[in-house]
Amino acid sequence: MLKLRFLPLLTLLFCQNSQAELRATGDLGVVIERAKGSALIINTSKRSILAKIDSLGDLSHASVVFSRDQRYAFIFGRDGGLSKIDLLQDKVEKRIIQAGNSIGGAISQDGQLIAVSNYTPGGVKIFSTKTLQLVADIPAEYGENKLSKVVGLVDAPNHQFVFTLFDAGEIWVVNIKNPKTIDIKKYKNIGNQPYDALLTPDGRYYIAGLFGEQGLALLDLWNPEKGIKRILPDYGKDDEKLPVYKMPHLEGWAVAGDFMLIPAIGQHEVLVIDKRQWTLVKRIPVIGQPVFVMARPDGRHIWVNFAFPDNQNIQIIDAKTMAIVKSLTPGKAVLHMEFTPRGEEVWVSVRDENQLIVYDTESFKEKKRLPAEKPSGIFFSSRAHQLGL
Repeated sequence: MLKLRFLPLLTLLFCQNSQAELRATGDLGVVIERAKGSALIINTSKRSILAKIDSLGDLSHASVVFSRDQRYAFIFGRDGGLSKIDLLQDKVEKRIIQAGNSIGGAISQDGQLIAVSNYTPGGVKIFSTKTLQLVADIPAEYGENKLSKVVGLVDAPNHQFVFTLFDAGEIWVVNIKNPKTIDIKKYKNIGNQPYDALLTPDGRYYIAGLFGEQGLALLDLWNPEKGIKRILPDYGKDDEKLPVYKMPHLEGWAVAGDFMLIPAIGQHEVLVIDKRQWTLVKRIPVIGQPVFVMARPDGRHIWVNFAFPDNQNIQIIDAKTMAIVKSLTPGKAVLHMEFTPRGEEVWVSVRDENQLIVYDTESFKEKKRLPAEKPSGIFFSSRAHQLGL
């Protein structure tokens, strides 16, 4: 009798839910519309735009991370805003202003904490992903009570966040396994003006690029007691320095077999580094100053975009020959690229054309265009299961 009594209610609920569109999270993504302070929720499988989220503040240098279940996107705004977006209900779950000027962030290994790197005031703040309540505040203090801009913030294994102090020339490793007793290890004198950093996909190596001098700084997280190793210290020291209109990004780094490919600073080159010996093996000439150097998920090809005045171009490097095999001209101001999880397609934002372009990565042919207002960063929910992104 008890089952019969509740049967009509259960039937009614089932009928109501069956009329709603079911949406999986694995093929969702977010596209930043930087000039409008808005973001598009997109479906990568259907190559479609599902919704637009407005009133997200200054998104001129926005980045995005995703919750472990891929339901929520956390957007870091340049104005210090941190926005939690519900990708299933197309709405802002919560938004806070946590600083005056922020540059990005990361989500912890267990998905419980989210960290934001700040320029003003310099430091890192850590929040609960559920509530966006502040858990820890880490001022980037150095010298005589000065605060440094923080860059290159990534999540790392063993419940760690790693970041770099631009003004101080330091790398900090923060263990947040117990947020009430945060442990910080500081590595000083890593080099002049570290501007960005990357974490290798296996979570072992943290590498900071240096703007104020030649080379990079490497920290082996498996053997941190060895301290900082300087790599490529003599690269390009005798070359003429070219104007840097836009700083390269290291986060979207490329790995092809035993080699790592990164953008050169002040040179029209992509550098090929042997990641076993951390030595330079080749300099690949490209059409302009590279910004993103990104490998297809299988490492077979590497896609490169460029700073002004060459930002209408994309060049594609073959990982077998380490030579350019294709050049594309999507349109004015190609700002970002993002591969689908298994790499059969790549989405490209073309800001000044107000377009998103989807390319087939085998044939390099255009498959679809979608309208977007001044699009910049493209972020797919598959990032939820990748270290350092």
